[in-house]
Amino acid sequence: MTNEEILLVQRSWNQVLPLKEKAAELFYRKLFELDPGLRRLFTGDLEQQGTKLMQMITAAVNSLNRLGVLLPVVRELGRRHGTYGVRDEHYDTVATALLWTLEQGLGDDFTPAVKAAWIKVYGVLSQAMRMPDDAPRAA
Repeated sequence: MTNEEILLVQRSWNQVLPLKEKAAELFYRKLFELDPGLRRLFTGDLEQQGTKLMQMITAAVNSLNRLGVLLPVVRELGRRHGTYGVRDEHYDTVATALLWTLEQGLGDDFTPAVKAAWIKVYGVLSQAMRMPDDAPRAA
């Protein structure tokens, strides 16, 4: 990720934050529309889950300049998600729902550059979530 991509993600997320409750609602609605089977993974209060999602995205976006700190946290989050039944293919569905939600929230500000930056950032973070700490890494 370049500094410019990080700034695009951070600035665009700051535009979404005032709409975070609606964004969470849109995200989960789209996620379950794309894959209704995912609904069974959410047994608690979906509004509370939406709040946690927005907090997690905010923390990750704010930490993009400190990947050495962020990635271990994201790996642990991925490990926990695995215990809930999340599989690798679910990450693509989440990406689609997230990008759609951002497009809804940002409107014309969801430019091709912003979209590309989010795709790159999500790719880095979702790859970390899929990779346990003890997995071999490329040098």
